Amino acid sequence: MKFTKVYEIIKKNGRNVRKGEKPMSHISEYEVENILIDRLESIGYSFIKLNTYEDVLANFRAQLAEFNAKKLEEKGHAASFSDTEFNRIMIHMDNHSVYESAKILRDKYILQLDNGENVYLDFFSNDTDRNIYQVTHQVTMDKAHKEDVVYKNRYDVTVLINGLPMIQIELKRPGVEINEAINQINRYRKFSFKGLFRYLQLFVVSNSVQTKYFCNENEMVDGRYNPILKSLVFFWTDDKNTRINDLNTFTSEFFCKPTITEMIDKYMIIKTTEPVLMVMRPYQIYAVKAAKKRVLEVKQNGYVFACTGSGKTLTSYKTTRNLLMDIPSIDKAIFLIDRKDLDTQTTMAFQAYANNDLIDVDETDNVNDLKKKLKSADRQVIVTTIQKLQILITKRLKEGTPEYTKMKNLRIAFVVDECHRAVTPGTKRTIERFFGRSLWYGFTGTPRFAENPYPQKGDLPRTTEELYGERLHKYTIQNAIHDGAVLGFQVEHNGPKQMTDETDVSAYENETHMLKVLDHILNKCYYKLGFQNGRGQTYEALLTTSSIQMAQRYYDLLNRVKKGKTSLQI
Repeated sequence: MKFTKVYEIIKKNGRNVRKGEKPMSHISEYEVENILIDRLESIGYSFIKLNTYEDVLANFRAQLAEFNAKKLEEKGHAASFSDTEFNRIMIHMDNHSVYESAKILRDKYILQLDNGENVYLDFFSNDTDRNIYQVTHQVTMDKAHKEDVVYKNRYDVTVLINGLPMIQIELKRPGVEINEAINQINRYRKFSFKGLFRYLQLFVVSNSVQTKYFCNENEMVDGRYNPILKSLVFFWTDDKNTRINDLNTFTSEFFCKPTITEMIDKYMIIKTTEPVLMVMRPYQIYAVKAAKKRVLEVKQNGYVFACTGSGKTLTSYKTTRNLLMDIPSIDKAIFLIDRKDLDTQTTMAFQAYANNDLIDVDETDNVNDLKKKLKSADRQVIVTTIQKLQILITKRLKEGTPEYTKMKNLRIAFVVDECHRAVTPGTKRTIERFFGRSLWYGFTGTPRFAENPYPQKGDLPRTTEELYGERLHKYTIQNAIHDGAVLGFQVEHNGPKQMTDETDVSAYENETHMLKVLDHILNKCYYKLGFQNGRGQTYEALLTTSSIQMAQRYYDLLNRVKKGKTSLQI
């Protein structure tokens, strides 16, 4: 039986704490709360008792002044705010949506002091030594203290940074479904997370033995309540994708000051197109961190094995962004793709992510445009195709000219989408010989291994690892299905049975088998998908083949069947 520390009641920081041991199944929600606060205190959070919204405001006023004390003192001002100064701050901060509040949190505010001086106030820093980390519990929000609160609510545990509520933790006792805590947070978002509680960035829910996290969002969209979707509630894991369910371990890792600061600073996205807040999943974070670590520690290439549908675009954007922003020795970061239609699509996605990162994401309209951007002194993320880059270095640059020399000396980080096919080994070698100081990071859901190598000859690389270097992180389809990151699928075996030799693969390539496949698609799926019950007459699917030639044969055969030139009766 699992035991945890809780029974003898003592007074600590104005709250009742039980100490001792009791079976896990007998622990109350209040006891879970106290254990969590103890753990947070042990890793550097200061407990503060805040009962009402007035207390939250007073604490914010004090902590914001302390957080900006140096700036205030440089202006000949005490590390505190007068009533009129704090009123100006609250006019700037109050009555905004969650989305707008997230942008304000990450920006500076010019406060006019009573002495006529202006001071640039910060609300949050990526410096853990500068931020002020606090924890409170049982804050009551009601109409008496905040007039736009609809119903009175009392919250479990709130983590404050620089006085702002930034993470809300809702707890259940062991044995109670944590979905109840998610439902509770949705009610709070709808009825009582007002004022400074709109600056909440993350939520954590736990029943001690199962713990998840998720991002805040606007509670109202187009005049309708917008609940948090349970599909956007994530488990935390280690870098091997092993879940960390236990609340104590989760707290030690997720809430350690550097990690929670990075979560808010680097691994949340204020997307401009919806607009929404997003938070990255653990495997995305570990992939981004691994690429940065690879540059800083060994200055070598690497690749990420991330299955299709797991959010590679966001992960590759953050990788590209962090390499450029966090490593001053890198002049440009280039995200390489292999088709023009994806060029614009990817650029738009990157720009939606980059709006609040204060970096330029530029698409290249043509080869001359790419050349212009590379010559520019701006440090920027460039999205371009492999074809434009090839033409530039083989046909548009004249050896011995100043621009040729300037280009060759650029320190470029290349991030390659679908790296198993986007850049062939021969093409990559050509580019590397020109950009001799380049670093390469690939993303793929289907790496080339020894059993499915590149069809290369001579000394060119044959596998993804040979081409890009060490695998930095792996997130397979099995991991993704387990996490609910992608839809699962059902496998049915309908092919030739008892194949004893590799040559039997030819059984899949003869016309008899191909006609059986088409019969399954055109006839059997009619009943399998319930079309006979009036569910429609069309569906979409993918037919995968062993080669382009086989796909062409299927296309020709399907046309013959449709025109009545070949029968499916075999």
